[in-house]
Amino acid sequence: MKKHTFLLVGAVLASACVVGGLAQAPSGAPKPGPEHQKLAYFAGKWVSEGETKASAFGPAMKFSFVETCEWFSGGFAIVCHSEGKMGEGAVKGLSVMGYDAAEKSYVYFETNNLGENVFSRGSAEGGTWTWNNEGKMEGKAMRGRFTLRQISPDSATFQFEMGAADEPLKLVMGGKQTRQK
Repeated sequence: MKKHTFLLVGAVLASACVVGGLAQAPSGAPKPGPEHQKLAYFAGKWVSEGETKASAFGPAMKFSFVETCEWFSGGFAIVCHSEGKMGEGAVKGLSVMGYDAAEKSYVYFETNNLGENVFSRGSAEGGTWTWNNEGKMEGKAMRGRFTLRQISPDSATFQFEMGAADEPLKLVMGGKQTRQK
């Protein structure tokens, strides 16, 4: 009798836990919000060209890239693959853009075949996207700001500024990008 009572009590408790868990389960999978939808601008195939300015960060050179961006499963992030030339060197990269609801900011991560990795936080106001990052270059603290201004649904201009942690930012790169149809 004691064994049956123990099993019955165990079954009732297990049922209560399952029912309680189901009652608190979210109703379906989470859905992307309006902040995620703003990332739709970047979906597609883009051709970028521009030049870097001669500075303490490197020589002046022209660059061109083709970047293909698509929605990641679920619609919360955009994944991009890029390939191009920077000066005479070939560069291939992978980047991911999303929205961090807890921090109320956009996030951007990039890695490339040159061993460079960049993590930035950003914002979007109107047709202007601003991304800020911090890192080290040759052991020295650096910060950067990438600004993209939408000119039309299929074109934009961009610039990148850099500076040491205690110095003003200086323009080191500028260019334009056009969506390919």
